[in-house]
Amino acid sequence: MSFDLAARLAARRAEHLYRQRPLLESPQGPQVVVDGQPLLAFCNNDYLGLANHPQVIEAWRAGASRWGVGGGASHLVIGHSTPHHALEEALAELTGRPRALLFTTGYMANLGAVTALVGQGDTVLEDRLNHASLLDAGLLSGARFNRYLHNDAASLAKRLEKATGNTLVVTDGVFSMDGDVADLPALARETKARGAWLMVDDAHGFGPLGANGGGLVEHFGLGLEDVPVLVGTLGKAFGTAGAFVAGSEDLIESLIQFARPYIYTTSQPPALACATLKSLELLRSEYWRREHLASLIRQFRQGAEQIGLELMDSFTPIQPIMVGDSARAVRLSQKLRERGVMVSAIRPPTVPAGSARLRVTLSAAHSEAQVQLLLSALADCFSELQAEPSHA
Repeated sequence: MSFDLAARLAARRAEHLYRQRPLLESPQGPQVVVDGQPLLAFCNNDYLGLANHPQVIEAWRAGASRWGVGGGASHLVIGHSTPHHALEEALAELTGRPRALLFTTGYMANLGAVTALVGQGDTVLEDRLNHASLLDAGLLSGARFNRYLHNDAASLAKRLEKATGNTLVVTDGVFSMDGDVADLPALARETKARGAWLMVDDAHGFGPLGANGGGLVEHFGLGLEDVPVLVGTLGKAFGTAGAFVAGSEDLIESLIQFARPYIYTTSQPPALACATLKSLELLRSEYWRREHLASLIRQFRQGAEQIGLELMDSFTPIQPIMVGDSARAVRLSQKLRERGVMVSAIRPPTVPAGSARLRVTLSAAHSEAQVQLLLSALADCFSELQAEPSHA
């Protein structure tokens, strides 16, 4: 008996769900070269345009000269460097929490936090549309795992009534494929009323949202008692890489003791932490980036509605256009690419069956003229697709 991998791959191709990696041959930014083709990109998560910022690059260079390249060991052995510590302190200040803990990736931060806090005899309740890393963390924890209806506090309340042991409620802040935001005040009320904890992964909220770029929790004016466990990633609006968990002194100490993805991995390069400290400084001081991004979001939504596109309910940089059929979504993405515009088609299993879409993401590095180019290309491509036979 052997694994029939070829058949699995063939089935995925037949369902228009086969994925391939575009090869980026330029730095990240609005104008890129992918597979040898110059393109105007609307598909990265570099929301504030910091991934290729000269000051961030120079901070990385200076950090490498001062601290070397590799982390060298896990944080608990001898891999916890001064830049890591300084970044944790800066992230704690940004989030208004006593402490923050640096992780190498967002996936590891979510796995580490959930599995350290709950186990057998406990309960994890998650939003149906949570990111895969959160769902995996809930399943791997060994706790009783259940999903409530998307962004539905009443559905959560019913499941909380049946919860046993320590109960952790887990939600994305900004949902990565829909662009809508969690109703954190309502979720926090239900969670606190039952003596449970709320964990928010605000990977896509930090930077674009909040008066100071502090994300969705800041946007709603919530504190540590409302959201005891706050997760953020650094590879999106911060423009670098890594992730963090922010919370109380006891939470962070518990993660240092019990979060296996934290304990058993080499720390990120110290120079990367130096770069992130610079991007954090820019995020806080250059307020125009958030203002410009908000203006582009308004421009895009108004233009898309005039074209007659089916947008989703989002005031964030994530602006999905609902298509439905996977083959049509892929076709639209290809048509845009032929016009020099890159927008990813998102298909199941990343999104529910029948809800394939184009996922437009906007950045402060984009110009109004570039957004207008996108809108013009979308108008032409949708018009062409509607004119094609339905089986195309």
